[in-house]
Amino acid sequence: MEGSLARESALKEVLPENTTKTLVPQVEVERVTRPAPPRYRNEIAKYIIRRSNDCTLCGKCAEVCPHGVHVLKPGYKLFSAPHLNVCAGPSCQRTDHYCIDLCPNKALQMVENPMLKAMGDYRWTPEMLMATWRMAETGEPPSPEYGCDYETGASEGGFDRLRFKFPEKPPVELRDDEIDTSIVLNRRDDGRPQVKIDVPWYGGGMSFGSVSNVVQLSKARAAVAFNTFTCTGEGGYMERMKPYDDHIITQIATGLFGVCEETIQRVRIVEFKYAQGAKPGLGGHLLADKVTPAVAKMRETVLGISLFSPFPFHSVYSIEDHQKHIDWIKHINRRALISTKVSTPNDVDMVAVGSYSAGTHIVHLDGGYGGTGAAPDIAKKNIAMPIEYGIVKVHRFLTDEGIRDKVTLIVSGGLRTPHDIAKAIALGADGVVVGTSELVALGCIRCSRCESGRGCPRGIATTDPELAGDVDLEWGTQRIINLYSAWRKELVDILKRFGMRSVSELRGRTDLLMHLDYTNDVETK
Repeated sequence: MEGSLARESALKEVLPENTTKTLVPQVEVERVTRPAPPRYRNEIAKYIIRRSNDCTLCGKCAEVCPHGVHVLKPGYKLFSAPHLNVCAGPSCQRTDHYCIDLCPNKALQMVENPMLKAMGDYRWTPEMLMATWRMAETGEPPSPEYGCDYETGASEGGFDRLRFKFPEKPPVELRDDEIDTSIVLNRRDDGRPQVKIDVPWYGGGMSFGSVSNVVQLSKARAAVAFNTFTCTGEGGYMERMKPYDDHIITQIATGLFGVCEETIQRVRIVEFKYAQGAKPGLGGHLLADKVTPAVAKMRETVLGISLFSPFPFHSVYSIEDHQKHIDWIKHINRRALISTKVSTPNDVDMVAVGSYSAGTHIVHLDGGYGGTGAAPDIAKKNIAMPIEYGIVKVHRFLTDEGIRDKVTLIVSGGLRTPHDIAKAIALGADGVVVGTSELVALGCIRCSRCESGRGCPRGIATTDPELAGDVDLEWGTQRIINLYSAWRKELVDILKRFGMRSVSELRGRTDLLMHLDYTNDVETK
């Protein structure tokens, strides 16, 4: 009898439903904003202040500047390098502390930094980059006195042509603490957990190999602080990620790098990546120089050999094949939610309905604006449908099919700011996935050299130990926490102006949007 009970107990221990949780104690990360100054002594700034030989070192400029731009250390005869990144620029002329005018010898001159003409692109303008750095540094939206136009880019298309139609006065006066920004990720009522995240976004998949281990860990720790998620990408699951298992998504893509039952069982969400909006139909490619010993070990492959993730999954050519994949994961991990990531082909609405039918909890649409410098331009600019079209198409089709409230629609692909997030939700998404913005928070300048040689010279998209060491884990974590904090404040402000108590009230409210190329009076569905 005792032997029978022992065998029964041993059997229960290996049943899938009893092996569905991490065995590693989970680490808490405090959600607190703290100053996280730039890593570089001379951070890129919008304005440059030049000091002529007429300067008598009287220190008047340092005395009047409330931002601490001018630095004259006690005991030193000469000024140190100024903190130009905190200079408010010409808007100071309207105040009583404009150093240019107050200099008794007129020795100061302010000019716009010529470097701005070479930095960024039409979607990520220099001002948007610097505003994101500012938010990551302070945890606050940029002050209006800095004059940053960061809500939209200069692409003349997509989200850059959409604006909200705010009422002159909110219909209901609400306090910040009365507004709920959380969303639920499981709407199927299938007995699996109703995972709720505190903000309507989570971090996108970036593999160890495409970015450094420090970047991955910084993303994971920030996800813990905001009770949201980040995704492993297709590069395996680092041992150091285990203390954050409850906030990590294991990604299964076509290369199956690092995929095993153990990494599937320990997490609460598993994502199938069928395609990526930045390079649909092309698969993934990690060049040989970035396949370091650590990357090769993680991916169980060979040092210094380029790695390819084929397209498509050669075991999936129908919805029925997709369902087999989902059933496989659901059997291995009885608590996990399933996310299905697809790009935005013309029939993306049918793909979304099919994914729901196969059993997915989250349909993740990835539009054509996303990706890093590793994606070929021909793919980024010419193949996938812009995400703003894909959201509306899928939202309406799911609604017409009567299943909109049974599936969570998450979107990604070039979402850069809280304003983009709010617009995506107003078009019909439940939430979004972000990626590039997190890298910008860590100091990315969008030079698009992610895949070249040893990788990113700023130590972000690299696996070179020397370069990766430029990013400190505590600093990286705090920069992303600060960015998230500033974003949430901006999102709450948008909801307050509409008198909405929850971000879910914004979903599908296209009537609150206007397109600059069309009249505002057209009735919308």
